[in-house]
Amino acid sequence: MTRSRILAALAMVTVLAVGIVGLRIAPSSAESARVVAPPALDEPAGRAPTEVAVLAGGCFWGVQGVFQHVDGVTSAVSGYAGGAKETAEYDKVGSGRTGHAESVRITYDPRKVSYGRLLQIYFSVAHDPTELNRQAFGAKIATTIEPGRTFYPAEAYHQDYLTLHPNQPYIAINDLPKVANLKRLFADSYRAEPVLVGKTGM
Repeated sequence: MTRSRILAALAMVTVLAVGIVGLRIAPSSAESARVVAPPALDEPAGRAPTEVAVLAGGCFWGVQGVFQHVDGVTSAVSGYAGGAKETAEYDKVGSGRTGHAESVRITYDPRKVSYGRLLQIYFSVAHDPTELNRQAFGAKIATTIEPGRTFYPAEAYHQDYLTLHPNQPYIAINDLPKVANLKRLFADSYRAEPVLVGKTGM
């Protein structure tokens, strides 16, 4: 993770931790989506056409589903960050003893969407920074920044799960409202047609 990315992430966490102006509460059918202020520091558009960010937020289905709808994101792959390659399997990771976190590797065009904007969307609609490994403010910040973790793509049946299973109760209750909040709160960043792993590969 570059120094400017770490600064952007720390700036975002600082904004959340001290409750600086910019927090707006908006109701959601599943949980309250809150628009957090954009980071005080953000990376300028780089020269590279592609950048990568890995974000974890509890179950990867909803995080992937949200970022597949963000304009400028070219790929969002569900997987596992941290731990060893040998134990990067859903049944093993679910034990909580492998050192992995369900994560999403987001490949994006920094000329279309900044890292800071991705973090703003992440903290506003995809993840609650007060809950470790889960998704609701009003408590101490629990989200951590852990650079250098290896990412392992998840099994094929986890990819594009939200799009392929919109009627699955977990998706309908927990994750579809996140995509709806993205569309409502970040209309200028919302893309109706998701970028699917099945079309782009892992």
